[in-house]
Amino acid sequence: MRLRLFLPLLPCLLTLTSHAQSLQDFEKKVTKFTLPNGLTFVVIERHEAPVVSFHTYANVGSVDDPTGRTGIAHMFEHMAFKGTPTIGTKNWAEEKKALDAIEQIYNRLEDEQNKAFRADPKKIEAIQADLKGAVEKANTFVEENEFDRIVESNGGVGMNADTAEDHTEFFYSFPSNRLELWFLLESDRFLNPVFREFYKERDVVREERRMRTESSPVGNLVEMALSTGFSAHPYKNPAVGWSSDIESLRATEAEAFYKRYYAPSNLTIGIAGDVNPAEAKRLAEKYFGRLPKGNNPPIVHTVEPPQEGQKRVAVASPAQPFLLIGYKRPDQYSADDAPLDVLNDLLSDGRTGIIYKEMVRDKKIALGAESLASFPGGKYPSMFLFFVAPTTGHTVDENEKAVYDIVERVKKEKPDPEALQRVKTKLRAGLIRKLANNSGLANELATYQSTFGDWRKLFTELDDYNKVTADDVLRVAKTYLVENTRTVAYTYTPEKDNAKGAAK
Repeated sequence: MRLRLFLPLLPCLLTLTSHAQSLQDFEKKVTKFTLPNGLTFVVIERHEAPVVSFHTYANVGSVDDPTGRTGIAHMFEHMAFKGTPTIGTKNWAEEKKALDAIEQIYNRLEDEQNKAFRADPKKIEAIQADLKGAVEKANTFVEENEFDRIVESNGGVGMNADTAEDHTEFFYSFPSNRLELWFLLESDRFLNPVFREFYKERDVVREERRMRTESSPVGNLVEMALSTGFSAHPYKNPAVGWSSDIESLRATEAEAFYKRYYAPSNLTIGIAGDVNPAEAKRLAEKYFGRLPKGNNPPIVHTVEPPQEGQKRVAVASPAQPFLLIGYKRPDQYSADDAPLDVLNDLLSDGRTGIIYKEMVRDKKIALGAESLASFPGGKYPSMFLFFVAPTTGHTVDENEKAVYDIVERVKKEKPDPEALQRVKTKLRAGLIRKLANNSGLANELATYQSTFGDWRKLFTELDDYNKVTADDVLRVAKTYLVENTRTVAYTYTPEKDNAKGAAK
């Protein structure tokens, strides 16, 4: 099925990856429009099968979490599946009263807790009992998972969401004869979200953090690397949130966050498949036009101060040792973004990458080794990252030295023309893979439109890659892979301190 859907676009895409002017061929299939309230749609027609994929891209992520309220962006993502005043409730009028009562009791609890040493433990215990009862009462009015059931019973598939540092995404696919239902459901959950089961879901998120971070050697190491590497910028905070912040999040705070950041101008929607653009626009105006315009959300003003020396952090772990090495780099809007992407692929392009060939295949000192051009996000200055898992019998120290040997070499030697061309060819092939299905198309068009202000950047960035020279790669390696902006994080076993004294 995927191949059959892909074949009609293949000649256009193959030509496009070779000649920038062929973007005009693709443009014939794409329609972009913006509603008066600021919400932008990018629609691409693909009539080979009666299915449509939808991707809602919100230009807000964990980097926008308020201080002391990390994880709130992630919590709203969960709330967006809880329904509306008409979906997910057995009796909205009574449920609304019950939800309001929860917040009133919670206010009393916080007032008492904020007395610090003067707080009355017995009074706190009594209020907590009242709170538990209020939550249980509100939950009796909930029609659980009704939003999900409506989507699935109408043929919807792939429904999910994701909160990252720079963005939040919501996506699924429908049969094309359910087009209007999608417009109704998706617009309503951003127009009239109900923050039901908030405290139940807060416990779910707290457990998610426990499993993915606190009980995961890699998750814990990444968290420590970021909190060490960034001293001021919110990239230092985990996307899921700090445990103490999660445990104190309030439904009222999630609602305030939604009102501040989910303005229509901060949303972009990609639609790909068996859809008529004129009909999509009519339905967008009918349903999404109901969203009030609102103000443009604020951007992050905190700027990470220059790093003046190497930072190191060691994390005790009884599991497999791991090593992270990050170098500060500019954001994705920098002119050096394309050369850094090419450098990354030269280093870590699967089995042909320098890191894999030397550390995994030849020296056999690592089970796995790779690099990431931008971590944890790209909207703001971030890190060029190396990640290594040493093999048994080989230390973090040995692998760290091997990474530095490779780094010093790419700062002195230009990549050979054949390797450079291979990377550029694979970058072009990567674009084709992204566009091989409706969901991929909807995702990429929405992402690039929101991130760069023009979905065409998805294609024109190939020109940026093609312009990258061996001198450019050498220059960015020399500029950014330097010791004074380096952060090193590694795990070690306390009983067998193999990582102690790792390379300086």
